Amino acid sequence: MSTIELDFPKIYDAYLPKILRYLTRFIGESEAEDLTQETFIKVHQGLGNFRGESRLSTWIYRIATNTALDRMRHPSFQRVDQVSMSDEINEARISRGPGFSEGQKPPIEKGLIRDEMNDCIRGYIEQLPEDYRVVLVLSEYEGIKNSEIAEILGVSLDTVKIRLHRAKMKLKEELESHCELYWIEEMPCSVK
Repeated sequence: MSTIELDFPKIYDAYLPKILRYLTRFIGESEAEDLTQETFIKVHQGLGNFRGESRLSTWIYRIATNTALDRMRHPSFQRVDQVSMSDEINEARISRGPGFSEGQKPPIEKGLIRDEMNDCIRGYIEQLPEDYRVVLVLSEYEGIKNSEIAEILGVSLDTVKIRLHRAKMKLKEELESHCELYWIEEMPCSVK
């Protein structure tokens, strides 16, 4: 490992947007910024001990994941974003009125439906057990390979595959029972 690769300001600049995005999706916007800073404090403190046995990105995502899980397990942690998002979803369902067939939807309404659908999906992802949610977010939203997810979480590749499959099935089940069918057909994220 060269010293350039372990230059903290460069690491911070390269990974800050990725880790902030990941933590926002995993734990919620209200906690993401603080946890991102906490993650980079830990990265800075541990950089001298990084041995290069895994990729730098894997090591940073592991620190971010463990930091988020520690916060979620703390008794004072509350899922404020989840409650408000669920309320917004329910209000949107009530005000939406009757659905339109594919041929009748104006382009602007399609965009609004897509936004509402994305909020619905995020709401149900937030309700997944943390073991499923972290695997789903790392795989589907961050585009990280299953083998690297296994390293990040310190579990076997088979465990990652099982959790990812179960997360997708649980999410699909929730969406089919709580969302309009045309939403599922237009879903941007793969929930098969």
